[in-house]
Amino acid sequence: MTDFTLTKDADGVAFITWDAQGKSMNVMTREAFELVSALVDQALEDDEVKGIVITSGKEGSFAGGMDLGTLATIREEAGDEPAQALFDFVMGGHHILRKLELAGMDPKTKKGGKPVVCAINGTCAGIGTEIALACHHRVMTSNPKAKIGLPEILLGIFPGGGGTTRFSRMVGAMASAPVLLEGKMMDPAKAKSAQLIDAVADDPVAAAKEWVLNAKDADLVKPWDAKGYKMPGGAPYHPAGFMTFVGANAMVNGKTQGAFPAAKALLSSIYEGALVDFDTALRIEARWFTSILMNPSSSAMIRSLFLNKEALEKGAVRPKDVPDQRVSKVGVLGAGMMGAGIALVSAQAGMEVVLVDRDQEAADKGKAYTESYLDKGIKRGKVTAEKKEAMLSRITATPDLDHLKGCDLIIEAVFEDPGVKAEMTQKVEAIIPEDCIFASNTSTLPITDLAKASSRPEQFIGIHFFSPVEKMFLVEIIKGKETGDRAVAKALDYVRQIRKTPIVVNDARFFYANRCIIPYINEGVRMIAEGVNPVLIDNAARQLGFPVGPIQLTDETSIDLGAKIARATKAAMGDAYPESPSDDLIFWMEEQGRLGRKANAGFFDYDDKGKRVEYWKGLQEKYPHAEDQPDLIEVQERLMFAQVLEAVRALEEGVLEDIREGDVGAILGWGFAPWSGGPLSWLDIIGTPYAAERCDQMAEAYGDRFTCPPLLREMAEKGQSFYGRFNPVAKAA
Repeated sequence: MTDFTLTKDADGVAFITWDAQGKSMNVMTREAFELVSALVDQALEDDEVKGIVITSGKEGSFAGGMDLGTLATIREEAGDEPAQALFDFVMGGHHILRKLELAGMDPKTKKGGKPVVCAINGTCAGIGTEIALACHHRVMTSNPKAKIGLPEILLGIFPGGGGTTRFSRMVGAMASAPVLLEGKMMDPAKAKSAQLIDAVADDPVAAAKEWVLNAKDADLVKPWDAKGYKMPGGAPYHPAGFMTFVGANAMVNGKTQGAFPAAKALLSSIYEGALVDFDTALRIEARWFTSILMNPSSSAMIRSLFLNKEALEKGAVRPKDVPDQRVSKVGVLGAGMMGAGIALVSAQAGMEVVLVDRDQEAADKGKAYTESYLDKGIKRGKVTAEKKEAMLSRITATPDLDHLKGCDLIIEAVFEDPGVKAEMTQKVEAIIPEDCIFASNTSTLPITDLAKASSRPEQFIGIHFFSPVEKMFLVEIIKGKETGDRAVAKALDYVRQIRKTPIVVNDARFFYANRCIIPYINEGVRMIAEGVNPVLIDNAARQLGFPVGPIQLTDETSIDLGAKIARATKAAMGDAYPESPSDDLIFWMEEQGRLGRKANAGFFDYDDKGKRVEYWKGLQEKYPHAEDQPDLIEVQERLMFAQVLEAVRALEEGVLEDIREGDVGAILGWGFAPWSGGPLSWLDIIGTPYAAERCDQMAEAYGDRFTCPPLLREMAEKGQSFYGRFNPVAKAA
């Protein structure tokens, strides 16, 4: 059996069916690309064949894109010339799709070709969409659950199989932006409106065949192959086009802050390609695509956001000998913002939910969060009234703990107070089944300490959600000292059910995510106390690819929360607590009643509608700006090293057991510079010797918090990389 097969019907229509063997979704490999090329040749040379329909043998799915491992293999096999090997591979793909597009037509008259239609029977992404764009007509299933798009930009690359050139020439630079630069996946109706497809049908294969049998020569000529072609919106040298490309450049830099190389390469490919003929434009696209593939950023992003993320979601760190622990009934203790969000995503995943709070009014308020969420979905056409009713029926809001009987998982999300949590643990354990797993959604309190209130600590675990629960992709699972494998498996299986990405860490102060986030915030606040302009601090972070700078993040998460964490940490650590100017500033802000966005007053001023206006001028009065402001790179390195050194220490201390979780968790949890692949990948990019050297320089300039961890020092001396030393995939191989 092969990934592509060719059949022919009585009407002379050839069907090339894509059905990757042993895989749930079609992905393109080097061997499969060569096979499809041979089948296209066979169909074009067969006089009995009137046209070709390309479709998928996977029900509800057309293609998931390129097998990204193929690109890594090509690079590794190429020896001293990986760029040439990658360029040749990409150009080979262009040759195949160009052959499909021209379909045997006469080069001069553009007549005599055979119609080629793509029958898209389900979700289609990446190279699958690029194959479709090379066809003469694209028909997609009417199933609204099916999506189509070119999401490569989200993985640190861009559509390099002709998608960039074809789609931008089809609709123009600006109109192509949502598909190419934002990586949006669209349902059939929106895809047709965006011109990504030509038609929608209940039976796309039948509709494709009908089009083949009725197509005329003129229907087969792509706009760029027709005489007198002009790019929609204007080419770069045209007055209208000039403004288009100026606007596109501004838009890209506004959204990416220049931190993501793939976006700039994509725009360059469109701009330069628009100045030349189509075939030359494909070569330009291939060059820029090769350049991005050779950039360590793309390799790191692909590894973290595709390979590692997928491995974690599929159970890479799940205890192997524990049977399936799928959750059927979950009890959520506390109906505040976190509890309400947990109830929402659990009901969304089809679980029965018992949402408990101190009284009926509070519990109902928590359930109303799901209702409000669904009502918004109905307005946007994403949710039906039937789905809303079904989801709400799965949530029981109550103050009565007896309703927790029959639950196989409890998630406690009550007030962050050890005493309150201990009391709830004991009350609930008296009611729930003996084998029920108990999880705490704490963000800072040690799980081992909380488990002391439990009569079965081996069944006690931390499941730390990020806010807002329904939007954040990461869930941090924390093992206490006595947490058993079944509790870990239960937590992982639950996270898979709610379709989020888990990382599993060992118990330690602030676990992993907060351990890294807090130094990021503190370093930013500390710089204000030193006289650094907060505008420089936040913009420096954004230009690194962070969604928000540390000063804005402090306002968003609330200043009094920061003060509370500082006091609690100081109380726990005693004399070992490192005094910091950032604490003094935070305590002072708290005294001023400037608690952040929630109080409409923090590091920023806000208008009556809660919109940020500008940095609070009182801050500068208290902490005047220094006459000499630091260099941008210096500010950026302080913000980066404050976080990455904590990630190294977490790995060194065994809080992190798998290097992949450190990188994936950082990107999904708090938006750590996605272009870098995560903190440990970033250290690999800059090199451990340079990192250790910078630690020494920064420790001397700014203090002991930048002291080089022993692990990093050792690796620097040996010239090791983190993925060279700790990558579990490499070890397994």
